[in-house]
Amino acid sequence: MSNDDQIAYLAGDDGTSLTPAERAEMDDLRAALSHPAAWIEPDADLEERVVAAIADSGSHHRSRTLWYALVGGAAAVLLVLGVTIGVTTRDQNPPLQYAASLQGTNLAPDATGDVTLTKTAGGWKIQLHATGLPRRDNGAYYEAWLKNDAGVLVPVGTFNEPLDVVLWAGVPPTSHPTFTVTRQLANGDPASTGQVVLAGPTHRTD
Repeated sequence: MSNDDQIAYLAGDDGTSLTPAERAEMDDLRAALSHPAAWIEPDADLEERVVAAIADSGSHHRSRTLWYALVGGAAAVLLVLGVTIGVTTRDQNPPLQYAASLQGTNLAPDATGDVTLTKTAGGWKIQLHATGLPRRDNGAYYEAWLKNDAGVLVPVGTFNEPLDVVLWAGVPPTSHPTFTVTRQLANGDPASTGQVVLAGPTHRTD
């Protein structure tokens, strides 16, 4: 992604030119920049207090004043430094993430997409973006699944149109490595119809 794409997304653009993984990275950066501690400034009179302490002729009073001034300044610097280190450490140790390139089946040969699965405390956050699938409404919808090697399906969410969809899974891609999307009908039967329109194997991104 280009710098212009990043700036546009942080400024409120819809981010259609970015992949789900890139949008997630920018969302993390936006959250870090919005934290009040990232913009804390030292007291405005810090410099004056330090200069005054140095100019003080009384050695004992000078030492105490200088010490207090330096401690106050150091505390402000350490607070900002702590936020910076925290953001840097998070960037250096990203969360566990899987991804998949999705291909259309015979039911949707022109469909393509990509998906990222990011491990969080609450489960696996899934970000899906695909093209070539028409919108489904009026009791018709799409459903996403994770499938294990034995063919057991776990539903991870439903949607009408696969544009920047966020889903959640309670099972990891390590045990259910295949991601699929089916066409469904709200007819009282929650089971998969077997009408798969997108599918792809997941893999670890690092």
